[in-house]
Amino acid sequence: MPDNYDNLSREQLIGLLRKRDLSRRLGLVWERDEIEHERILSEELPLVELDESLSRGDGPWVDLLIEGDNFPALRFLRAAYKGRVKCIYIDPPYNTGNRDFVYNDRYLDADNAFRHSTWLEFLYRRLSLARDLLREDGVLLVSINDENRAYLELLLSQIWPGGRKGTLVWRSRIGDNSGKGANLSVNHEHILVWARDGFIFRGDEKTFSMYSQSDEGGAFRISDLTQAKTYIERPNAYYPINNPATDIWYPPNPDQVWRFASERKLEDGQVIRKDTIEELIKKGRILFPRKTQYVEWNSIDEILVAIRNGNGPKDGNGNQLIRENIDLIPLFFWLGKKVGFGIPAYKRYASDMAEDTQPLSSWVKSAAEKDFQSDEDTVHIESGFTDEGSKELRRLLGDKAFPYPKPPSLLRGLVDQSTGPGDIVLDFFAGSATTAQAVAELNERDAKAARDAGESEPEKRRWIMVSSTEATEDEPDKNICRDVAARRLAALNLEYAYLRMQSASAALDGRGLEDAWIGPSVGLILAGCVKRHKDDVGIEWLEGDDSLVAYVHDLDPAVLDELEAFKVSAGKTAIVASFQPGPIRQRVGQRPDMRVVALPDVLVKALTGGAR
Repeated sequence: MPDNYDNLSREQLIGLLRKRDLSRRLGLVWERDEIEHERILSEELPLVELDESLSRGDGPWVDLLIEGDNFPALRFLRAAYKGRVKCIYIDPPYNTGNRDFVYNDRYLDADNAFRHSTWLEFLYRRLSLARDLLREDGVLLVSINDENRAYLELLLSQIWPGGRKGTLVWRSRIGDNSGKGANLSVNHEHILVWARDGFIFRGDEKTFSMYSQSDEGGAFRISDLTQAKTYIERPNAYYPINNPATDIWYPPNPDQVWRFASERKLEDGQVIRKDTIEELIKKGRILFPRKTQYVEWNSIDEILVAIRNGNGPKDGNGNQLIRENIDLIPLFFWLGKKVGFGIPAYKRYASDMAEDTQPLSSWVKSAAEKDFQSDEDTVHIESGFTDEGSKELRRLLGDKAFPYPKPPSLLRGLVDQSTGPGDIVLDFFAGSATTAQAVAELNERDAKAARDAGESEPEKRRWIMVSSTEATEDEPDKNICRDVAARRLAALNLEYAYLRMQSASAALDGRGLEDAWIGPSVGLILAGCVKRHKDDVGIEWLEGDDSLVAYVHDLDPAVLDELEAFKVSAGKTAIVASFQPGPIRQRVGQRPDMRVVALPDVLVKALTGGAR
């Protein structure tokens, strides 16, 4: 909240009261200076500067490493990439107070009375912008610890009502014997999933390898006919099954009853969606044991002796199926019948599958869990522990340059499940840029698979990383983006533009701005790419996905001649950005394939339009 209300104008006070009156009373509430927030949005214009010495490759670039505060970075990215990003993954500071949260060039400690409000406001501003970057099938993935998960979920619910899709659980370490708080060792983290309605995880194509048998109904596999419910939980699914071909009766398992209902157990008028066991037998969907081993009992005493001696039908664990203390099937039912050994199975056809893919499980499988029992109907992301991230960074850089980086295997799994060729991946809490490494490794995997198959390589996923310096008064020269993230990406031989956030007055008149600011900002906002500046040319051309952009930084007769003679490819539009649009418009005239825009107006409009 404002520190001094005496300094506020009448209009500011009225605006503040209106916002308070309209705010919801139910939900997460925290202290925030709304007027200061609005001032930043209206008075400060975020631009990017290209550092050619730290960029790698010749360009033009679509992969970006941005140094600076991620709030102005997101404001800039919103102007350039609104509605274009497929996946945003972030690992924000966890607000533990243990020097993990740098805000306004200082650390917040655990004793700060406003620590939670500061943290919530910090994330609120950034997540509000991030949502607008996502495509209609885009997803936001947020790592968070158990302590702050509830706060963050409430915050996201206020920013994005109805966007919650679920939570992934990642086992981050093997264990911790400290047992803080009720002797409870927390060795997992959460990954919150907020997404637009068009998003689905890729899952995995269902394999048909198990459908190795076939008959007139097509390929099938033998499936379990029982379910993990007891006769007490599902009494209507506890009944004997008769094989009409042999007249052998197969007893149910009291601990794992049948999956399907029986006509004899249905109430009058009861309607069920699935076939009954009797209908499945008629359709040949029940496979009875090939060995027709059975026993016949002529008295209750014979049955009791068999049960007590363990000579009756058993399940796979050696447990007796027929028991004397279960009244649902009285013992006299078995008298004079052929009582079979073995358990019937279900014939599951490949054509029965309702979906072509297996859904993603919310449980992230640990690579160390060799005895993990995977559910055949879901697919799991497999990840290492936190130490994998530290070891990988040490391998690339030769030192432990960043604390607790996420393991590349976790991010590979998340990005792989969320994106495809050509998609844009953003991480605006990039830290050491593990996310960029994950994207690059997926691109190489897909390219290799295409080469091995003799196919053309798919379009690469693009990445945008925003990493701050994390400099403080105690460490003014600290620069995580330059000294850690850029070093990692260089060690991986990746090509990218190194950009640095700059701030200018929103009342720009175009004077005093460097080409290193204007050129990259124009290129990204209008064309989605950036290139090196050349001093010996007056016009720079950038080719975007849908348009061709010309940034005119030195207008002379040769440039006017070039623009007048330039022929635009069919189906594209050339956008000419200049501080002197008048002479260009006079020379090129009213061309439907060329649009002339004024600088800095086009930048100001893009960067301030729709500000929150």
